Amino acid sequence: MSSPTSQVDKSGLDQQPAVKIALVGFGTVGTAVARLLYARPGQPSLKLTHICVRAAERKKVNWVADRVCWTEDIEEVLRSDVAVVVELIGGLHPAYDWVRQALEARKSVVTANKQLMARHGSELLELARRNRQKLAYGASVGGGIPILSGLAEGLAGDRLLKICGILNGTCNYIVTRIEAGAAFAEALREAQQAGFAEADPTDDIDGFDARAKLVILVRVGLKAEVLPEDVLCRSIRDLSSIDFEYAHELDCTIRQVSRAELRDGKLLVAVEPTLVSRRSPLAAVAGGENLILSHGEFGGQSVFSGLGAGGNPTAVAVVSDLLHIVRYPSSGLSPAEEPAVTPGEVSSDFETPQYLRLVVKDSPGILARLASILSKHHINIDAVLQSAGQDKAALPFVITLEPTKSSQVEAALAEIRKSSFLLEAPLRMPILR
Repeated sequence: MSSPTSQVDKSGLDQQPAVKIALVGFGTVGTAVARLLYARPGQPSLKLTHICVRAAERKKVNWVADRVCWTEDIEEVLRSDVAVVVELIGGLHPAYDWVRQALEARKSVVTANKQLMARHGSELLELARRNRQKLAYGASVGGGIPILSGLAEGLAGDRLLKICGILNGTCNYIVTRIEAGAAFAEALREAQQAGFAEADPTDDIDGFDARAKLVILVRVGLKAEVLPEDVLCRSIRDLSSIDFEYAHELDCTIRQVSRAELRDGKLLVAVEPTLVSRRSPLAAVAGGENLILSHGEFGGQSVFSGLGAGGNPTAVAVVSDLLHIVRYPSSGLSPAEEPAVTPGEVSSDFETPQYLRLVVKDSPGILARLASILSKHHINIDAVLQSAGQDKAALPFVITLEPTKSSQVEAALAEIRKSSFLLEAPLRMPILR
């Protein structure tokens, strides 16, 4: 069936001077990028000449110009006179090898690949510099939100000290459904049926997707280099509606929050479910939206928000990177490409108020025992919350703690977990006011 865009004037891509583009990958984002290229007549010319995809003959569409070369062979792209390769296949392999080969063939690269840039970003940026090419990756974080250019260029005059935000729309969809009363399994099933979550949602719900994005944000915004495996990730799997009930009593809600902070040469960094004040911008983020807060030494807080995923928003970021390459072809270092430095220490040991949810078989002396263990670890209790009418055979209640380092709380929890009255592992979450 002919696409509605088949009526678009295809000559818009052929105006001079033409910068020849190859798309590697033609899925949701690749298709959206091609449509957007054809919808931009009168703009600096971005001429789509190659599409590299598996089963190329079967995936051809009639709204792409006849003269575009469809191929399954990356070598055909690398041998061509294409100026920019747009990598949209995702994952590490073969994307890593193909991006390296493109840069070595003296072709600039635009990518939306967060895992690739989190794992190999510094190496590939250095390779691009050596070959006097550009490596642009604005679409790798935040979908259509111009967060990387905003941090690197819009806030270049400041010294950024903190970044925190909601970076995964799938997770945010699930936690907001749990807040509305759904069980975790039900919320996940809904997310999969709606197309928000993959069949294997591990990367989203266990924090690995957000971790990759946070690593990139730290590199660009805080100019600090950190490996993904050095970033603490904690899952949202153990959240239940009772946690939102208690959070609401504290004038908070719960979100999966990614945060990083530079302090005295140390980088504090983590991705975890977190109680956030209902007055925080983070609390208002709904569905598949993303929101990032940056804190500068001189400029204070800046907020970036919008759709963090999806074909069209991500395609906007990809084409924006392409236009930047056309408009600023100089091989000089841009702010987003400034080398990052490795901090003296990487830790997840934030000091914040804490939320502990425990489920116990009720009996006398439980609170006294818990207070004794917490006191032993120099932890002060702020409040104890217990909803009326709960089943005493499996009683959920909450202890909130005054600002405490995560390491202290984990040491206390290691001792608490040995208690015979516990029916399930305690749930710990930081509280951001």
